[in-house]
Amino acid sequence: MTDTAAKTAEEIRRLRALHPQMRERDFARIHAISEGQLVAAEVGRSAIRIRPDVEAVLKGLTGVGEVMALTRNESAVHEKIGPYEKVSFNPHASIVLGDEIDLRIFPSRWVHGYAVEKAAEDGAIKRSLQFFDRAGNAVHKVHSRPETDVAAWGALVETLRHDEQADTIAVTPYAPVEVAGDPASLADLRQAWSAMTDTHQFFGMLKKLNFHRLDAVETVGEDFAWQLDHTAVDAMFRKVAGTDLPLMAFVGNEGCIQIHSGPISNVSAMGPWLNVLDKTFHLHLRLDHVTAAWAVRKPTKDGHVTSVELYDENRELIIQFFGQRHEGVDERVEWRAVVEQLPVFSTSNAA
Repeated sequence: MTDTAAKTAEEIRRLRALHPQMRERDFARIHAISEGQLVAAEVGRSAIRIRPDVEAVLKGLTGVGEVMALTRNESAVHEKIGPYEKVSFNPHASIVLGDEIDLRIFPSRWVHGYAVEKAAEDGAIKRSLQFFDRAGNAVHKVHSRPETDVAAWGALVETLRHDEQADTIAVTPYAPVEVAGDPASLADLRQAWSAMTDTHQFFGMLKKLNFHRLDAVETVGEDFAWQLDHTAVDAMFRKVAGTDLPLMAFVGNEGCIQIHSGPISNVSAMGPWLNVLDKTFHLHLRLDHVTAAWAVRKPTKDGHVTSVELYDENRELIIQFFGQRHEGVDERVEWRAVVEQLPVFSTSNAA
């Protein structure tokens, strides 16, 4: 972002005043700044700079009651309503394991934090905690709800208040990730893939064999992964919506992965967005960003696990769907049947 240094906080605020209703992420992209820089420009006005101390944040959030947790990437927004429960801190990967809010957090990626207060059109105060990575991209946000304990929220903000209340931040964009060296052979990939006993071994396998995720999925063979037609996403939602079949939906970015577990009911489309609007789970998915959809099988000690994985034009993972399952129990046959009946990609249908 070579031109972002030329924009002062005052200039950002002036531009923002011209477009007050535009979504923060859209405004930042149009004006060639990061969302983190946009929020930082409001320090001393509607924002307070806070320490992105993941341990203190998680411990404090357990005392504020019901909130909305939001994690997103460029193509999917994942929102869960509930309390922060069963939190555990590790400097490499922290966890929230509540019945509603389920997170995997990578603390080293949390670089900037802000507490934001804005007045809604009805006069109510909208409160949020917003955290950004070194590039100024949002990694996680927490929004207050009517049931939130405002006093506990305020106490947490004061605990986290940063000594320096600067209204600018330096951003360092991420360089494209390059796989070091040539990938392993197909035979080595298939052997390692078939030897997995837990889905959490997948990332380590890719790293060891020098495979980018989608390269491995495309290469391994149709007994482990097969490409789905572009209509498969809508078909999957239509098959499961309103049923008792519980899904797991994973949306992640550099600093956080957020997970929904349970059935879905209210699915609707609006323009390019496919939306789930349930009581405690909202999902907004940009279908026009999906350039490849795959069904993937990964072996475990309890039998193979099947996922639907969506990728964008940069070959990066947008979202994953699994059938909800418990450790030591085989995958639900109903979920497996849904995936295996989804329309398969055909080169004759490719535009």
